[in-house]
Amino acid sequence: MQFLIGFLQGLALSIGAIAPGVSGGSLAVIFGLYGRITEAIAHVFKNFKENLKFFFPIALGGGIGVLIFSNLITYLFANYSVEVKYLFIGLILGTFPSLFKQANIKGFKYTYLIPFIITLIVTIFFAVLDNKTIDVAPNHNQGVLHLLIYGVIIGFGTIIPGISASFILMYIGAYEFVIGSIASLDLPILIPIGTGFVLSIILFAKLINLLFRKVYGYTNYAVLGFTIGSIIPIFPGFTIDLRHFIGLMLFIIGILISSFLSGYEKREKKKA
Repeated sequence: MQFLIGFLQGLALSIGAIAPGVSGGSLAVIFGLYGRITEAIAHVFKNFKENLKFFFPIALGGGIGVLIFSNLITYLFANYSVEVKYLFIGLILGTFPSLFKQANIKGFKYTYLIPFIITLIVTIFFAVLDNKTIDVAPNHNQGVLHLLIYGVIIGFGTIIPGISASFILMYIGAYEFVIGSIASLDLPILIPIGTGFVLSIILFAKLINLLFRKVYGYTNYAVLGFTIGSIIPIFPGFTIDLRHFIGLMLFIIGILISSFLSGYEKREKKKA
């Protein structure tokens, strides 16, 4: 059962890596995986067997999810963006009570609001960039350095809650190129992108893990700012029609699902 849960969570995280406006880091926070993932990546050889047992189903689900959903996600966001966005907003909101409780587990200080406000503003800034695009590297001239940078961007958006790698790739005019390369399994393109992704994940995971250990409260509130801010760029507005009504139903379902998943780990610990 635990393997299946991890696999399904990996599938969900893969959606965050490729879906426009969705942050893989935010989904990791939603599923209660964020701290443990950064810990496992930052200290790969510490408790290696335990980390491998925990991380393998998530990584397997994530890898398969990226391959399966690269075309599907593009289709869904192109044709059912309202419904899908409401679902993701519900997933995010459903975890807020447990997120704030976790952030305050060692106490609360008003100074924690400083990193919270900063990261919230940063996320809003990236949301504003969504409607602006610059063509840094035209599709006919993709060098290895460009590909490595795209991988670093995907890793950054995956490990930092609230930051959508897809938005950044769209901003520099590379999203369609990258998602097309993933969908077609273009290995000469994917290998340098994957290299940049892995390097970025390791670097940021070590940094965030250090911050969690040294300044727990400040880091948690910074993550909260990113996570709450991630709602802003994907909110599709509301009008009275069938699509928004279905979206509202999916929003409620998303809240119920994330509430269940965010409490799953706590229930398992009580059973142990």
